[in-house]
Amino acid sequence: MNITLYRIAPERNMARFYSFDLQPNLFGGWSAVRAWGRIGQAGQIHTCPFATHAEALAAIAKQRQTKERRGYVPAPLQATRSP
Repeated sequence: MNITLYRIAPERNMARFYSFDLQPNLFGGWSAVRAWGRIGQAGQIHTCPFATHAEALAAIAKQRQTKERRGYVPAPLQATRSP
């Protein structure tokens, strides 16, 4: 599962991304991985461990809701090219 949100406002020189990922960890639990920064740059990454898949999913949903309230929108789908 990977969700990427963008917030782009050229008049404010703003081009940000925020992405969420859900991954199993080595201890039998799950990790919510968040990455954010300026589009085109490396950005920052934060990993938060959870005991269950449901807890990690709920944390990601809450963070996504917060970011969408602040103006972030889902990334547009990438067009695939036919050969």
